[in-house]
Amino acid sequence: MARATRSQKASASSQSQLRQSQSKRTHRARNDDSQEEDDGDGDGGGQADQDDEMDDADDGDTDIKRKANELVRLALFTEHKRAPLRREDISKKVLGSNSRAYNRVFDCAQEILQKTFGMQLAELQTRAGLDADAAHADEELSQARNATGIKKKAAAVGSKTYILRSVLHPTIIEHAALTDEQILEEEVADAPSDDDDDDDEAYMPRFYGSIISWTSSDQLGATGILYTLLALILVSGRVMSDMELLANLKRLGLPPSGHVTFTSHSTHKTQSVDTYLATLIRQGYLDRVQVGDSKKSGKGAKRGRMTQADEENGATYEWRWGSRAHSEVGEQAVAKFVAEFMVGDAGDDDEDEGGRGRREGAAAKLERMTKGIERAAGGQLTDIK
Repeated sequence: MARATRSQKASASSQSQLRQSQSKRTHRARNDDSQEEDDGDGDGGGQADQDDEMDDADDGDTDIKRKANELVRLALFTEHKRAPLRREDISKKVLGSNSRAYNRVFDCAQEILQKTFGMQLAELQTRAGLDADAAHADEELSQARNATGIKKKAAAVGSKTYILRSVLHPTIIEHAALTDEQILEEEVADAPSDDDDDDDEAYMPRFYGSIISWTSSDQLGATGILYTLLALILVSGRVMSDMELLANLKRLGLPPSGHVTFTSHSTHKTQSVDTYLATLIRQGYLDRVQVGDSKKSGKGAKRGRMTQADEENGATYEWRWGSRAHSEVGEQAVAKFVAEFMVGDAGDDDEDEGGRGRREGAAAKLERMTKGIERAAGGQLTDIK
């Protein structure tokens, strides 16, 4: 009986240990399942967070694109008035409180302008920046001649104001300006008849038959006067006195009492010469600097408006290129325009040996004329800035 009792106790103890082991395994299994469920919930939460981040990124990109489109519209509207677009206007009218997104919005707007309109926003330089560039160019030229000294780099000073400038290749523009017979016929057919009531009788539009519609899109007469003034200032050593400028205008049939005529697309039919010059100053094509009795345009010189009081007080002025002329036109383009005008197009339409000879002679003359313009300007001609 004693042995049987010990056997029963051993059997009961073994069964108890077995139950405890099974209970521990079950508990561990339940913990593993619970951990897997927790891990599954964690993955789901992480995916939801990723989705939320993607949605936020999409919303941010959409907002950047919307603001970039607003900047494009503002730039086109401002350029139509030939007024510079200031960075503070961009921040106020486009960005609002989100000023940190300026670079992203600006880059996106640049991409839209280039792909859609073939244009870009170009920053104008201040007068200090233009003078620094000119001084740097003169210094480099002097050092190249003397082969001594250390070059000093003159950094251009940005004005935080922008204009729209074409990025189309010059070859595309040249082909777009060629006459096409079909376009010419359509322009003539669409021209107003004699019976139409046209208030602009003094101006008869000329049809060019080109993709670029010069007649309806630009004020060719006023633009021609501007380019002539830029050319005269350039070949006068990049600066021209008041008396010289007025004398040249008088030779062109534009005395101070004369008027500049505009087409019917303009808000005004005519402007006096003084008013037109003031407009060119305001638009940034020309700069009128008061030099006083010292005749110096460096330190002490200041920009002045065209006022009768200054003239009566004996103040003297000098005319220079404005920042917009440097960024939109460029000295090299004006020099090329003058050289081609002076040399002409001899031999362009002839395919014989005589025509080729005339073309080669014209090319040599063109090169000599360009070098002469560069010497007259007083230094190396610059491209658009």
